Amino acid sequence: MANLWAGEVALVIDGQRRMLKLTLGALAELEQELGAGSLVDLVQRFEGGGYSSGDVLALIVAGLRGGGEEVTRADLLHAEIEGGPMAAARMAAELLARAFMVPGEA
Repeated sequence: MANLWAGEVALVIDGQRRMLKLTLGALAELEQELGAGSLVDLVQRFEGGGYSSGDVLALIVAGLRGGGEEVTRADLLHAEIEGGPMAAARMAAELLARAFMVPGEA
């Protein structure tokens, strides 16, 4: 089960439930991967609905890596995500929000 207070979210990929978490290192990799001016810019893209499928994929990869998995973007290009692209986008947005949530804000 995902520990929401630790910033974890669960996502079923290729039939396997996986825990995603954005650690500081994963956030730094994400920022570099997306060429975002800042993580605030990325948060604003998600809040405003202006994110791309590449943003979603990068967030999932960063979350998996932050959760301890050795995974690359290429590893997920043909992965089956339970619930499809919309579920992946919702989970990516939740993952990003949880990375900056203070306990008691839920």
